[in-house]
Amino acid sequence: MSTNPASTPEWADFARELGMNLRRRRDALGLTQEAVAERAGISLYAYQQYERGAVTKGGTATNPRLATVLVLCEVLGVAVHNLLPPVPELRVNV
Repeated sequence: MSTNPASTPEWADFARELGMNLRRRRDALGLTQEAVAERAGISLYAYQQYERGAVTKGGTATNPRLATVLVLCEVLGVAVHNLLPPVPELRVNV
């Protein structure tokens, strides 16, 4: 049986760290959550979930699409490697 990587505690920590990085960068630029969401073309609710590092009741971390991460980097003027926290080890079924 395969386990969804987004439902592990390591990925929940990753989501929280990503959220902290989003907020720090947004604050440094003096932008509101609304402004970032609008410029990125995503809903305010989605951006708030990313910034909060939200985890569902089932324990799955909020998981933005790669395209969303890249557009947020563009909006926030930051390289992707400076926005993303260290990636947790993946559990791969062989």
